[in-house]
Order: sequence, then C-alpha cells, then structure tokens
Amino acid sequence: MSLKLDLCNFSGYKIYPSCGIRLARTDGKIYNFVSKKARNAYLMKKNPRKIAWTVLYRRKMKKGTEQDVAKKRARKTTKFQRSIQGATLENILAKRNQKPEVRKAQREQVIRSQKEKIKAKKEAKSSKKEKSTDCDSALIPLL
Repeated sequence: MSLKLDLCNFSGYKIYPSCGIRLARTDGKIYNFVSKKARNAYLMKKNPRKIAWTVLYRRKMKKGTEQDVAKKRARKTTKFQRSIQGATLENILAKRNQKPEVRKAQREQVIRSQKEKIKAKKEAKSSKKEKSTDCDSALIPLL
C-alpha cells in the first residue's frame, strides 16, 4: 500500500497523512501547509524563494545537491574546415598558402582592371554626350 503524500504549497515539503494544515479560500482553492509557520508565512505573502528553510530557496541557491558530482566539463571545440559557396576547400587552402606579395599583386591587378573598366565607361559616356551636342547644334537654324 502506498501513502498519499501532498506537497506544502509554501515550503515544498512532503505532507504525510494526518499531518499538516489545510486552508480553503473563498474561491474554492485548497492549500496544504506542512506547519503553522508555513501557513502564516503564506498568509503574510512572503516569497518562499527568499526564505532559507523552503525547498524553493534551496533549489534557487543550489543547496544540498550532490557534492560528489563533478562539474560537467565542456567539450573542446574542434576546428573543422569546409568549403564555402563558390570556393572549394582546395581553393581556400591554396589561397591561404600563397605568399602575401603574390596576393597583394593579384589584388592590385584586379583593382587596376576595375578602374580601367570605369574609365572606359566614362569615356564612352562623354563621347556620347559630345555626339549628342553636335547633333543639337546642327538642328538649330541659324538666324
């Protein structure tokens, strides 16, 4: 046969049969308390997390937990390299192993080619403008 154990609504202790106090509120809710001390603390609206003898306080402050259990050790993070979208792992490793001078030269070459493209666009635009202004002047009748 098993005993029907209740829990104290304030302290969290087990209440054995024929022990404890019951409080019935006017809204019909029933509260079980292990002692007058717990009942009075509840009625004074004390916070059980701030009262040292309650289970909630002991849980909050991590009291009474097994001392033998060592702290869980965090797993060491392992570095893992994988390819990025648009670049395989071999390409990434090859670029990393390049000498800085070679990389700098490549970067400068790319920058130079970009500047040349922009310059060519500007020249094309300016030459187009000049052509359009020539045409405008031809259309205007001289008086």
